[in-house]
Amino acid sequence: MSHNETERVCIKTRKVYDWVTRQLDVALKPICKNDLNGLFACDLDHNEDDNIADILCDKKLGPLSVKCFLSDEHGHKVDTLAHHHHRHHKGLVCKEIDQAGGRQDVEVEIGGTEITLQRVKVLIKGYVTVHIVDEMGHVVCCSAPIPFATVQTFLLCAPEGTELDCHITFFECDANLIATPDLSQLDVNLILCLDVQMEADVKLEVEARVCRPREEIIEGLLCPPKEFPPQCPEIFPAHRRR
Repeated sequence: MSHNETERVCIKTRKVYDWVTRQLDVALKPICKNDLNGLFACDLDHNEDDNIADILCDKKLGPLSVKCFLSDEHGHKVDTLAHHHHRHHKGLVCKEIDQAGGRQDVEVEIGGTEITLQRVKVLIKGYVTVHIVDEMGHVVCCSAPIPFATVQTFLLCAPEGTELDCHITFFECDANLIATPDLSQLDVNLILCLDVQMEADVKLEVEARVCRPREEIIEGLLCPPKEFPPQCPEIFPAHRRR
């Protein structure tokens, strides 16, 4: 059905009490000389006490590029588009932080009407792995998995009994490595799109149409819209018998 059409549907599912998306820009703390030396393992001949600048600058490797990706704690790539990685992958966590006394009520005014929302704190944490790649596409150095974490606060319709459903729908990683005799530093910046819902188990029969998340950010969105499979209204839900 189209976005504007309605039909009778029977739902045995999670009821969505609130739904927002948010884009996060996360800058990891720069990793400098001493911490950087033990971070990379390189597939090149070098002395044990050589630092990353010695390894890369002394070898005539040609142009190099630095790439990074979302990974688990072992350095294996995590695919954010795979359904089971969204919510259950142990290397990528997006969960609510329990607060003393529970979620705090917050009074807000929307369109001249005062409503009560709840303050929900969410922990997002995972790992990124950095590869140094030569012009042939071969990985010459690989970092150990680098942990990252951020805590985000949302104002949501989150009454008692609802649960957080949070996952990452988009991930982008940008890494830059400075490796000179005078300065060695790795900078990593992340862009994540969060899909955050408050839900509870319900059974509903409703006249419905496809819904969309309410807008939270105005520009710079990278999060794709959510699409739903079509229903078969001619056969289900069945009309009640008289």
